[in-house]
Amino acid sequence: MPAAVLRGGPVGSVRVAALADPRTKELTLEQSTQGGPTEPVEAGATAAALASGSSTSTLDPAELRAWRAFLQAHAHVARRLEADLMARSGLPLAEYDVLYQLSRADGHKLRMNELADRVLLSRAGITRLVDRLVADGLVGRLKCASDARGYYAVLTAAGLARLADATPGHLDAVRRYFLSCFSPAELTTLGELLERGKPSD
Repeated sequence: MPAAVLRGGPVGSVRVAALADPRTKELTLEQSTQGGPTEPVEAGATAAALASGSSTSTLDPAELRAWRAFLQAHAHVARRLEADLMARSGLPLAEYDVLYQLSRADGHKLRMNELADRVLLSRAGITRLVDRLVADGLVGRLKCASDARGYYAVLTAAGLARLADATPGHLDAVRRYFLSCFSPAELTTLGELLERGKPSD
């Protein structure tokens, strides 16, 4: 299976990926959605457009193995967590993440741009997501006193209760589908390695 270079891509968003096939060394373009199958674009949409400006067009075997393993693990775990959370609580992962981020913020509220940064969504994406949560009564909107056009997303009592109900089962699923694969020492090392790989802003 080819390795994918994701561009953008919070949970639930459409992601564009350049796929490097180790057998052909060709790049193709695909779009994928969280938890769903991918559909390659026509074979003519290849390397040049995506690889322009890149210092190298191929990955060595060790690089390819690590990158592919990361992508496959993320996709597999995210699908399982999404299905588990939906079955238990009726919450998609992205909505759970918004409730969680608001619960950790001072006053249980965040400016929309701050919330978008925390859940890795565009401003348009976070607006649509918050709209759904507002409609469900889990999040409210509060006008920002210092910015006439700005709003806070605010966690409601119903949202906090929904989060509290969903969290124990969700954390059990995180342990079951991912954390239990590693020893305590390996988890420490894994955390350090993944933090090192986080892109700087």
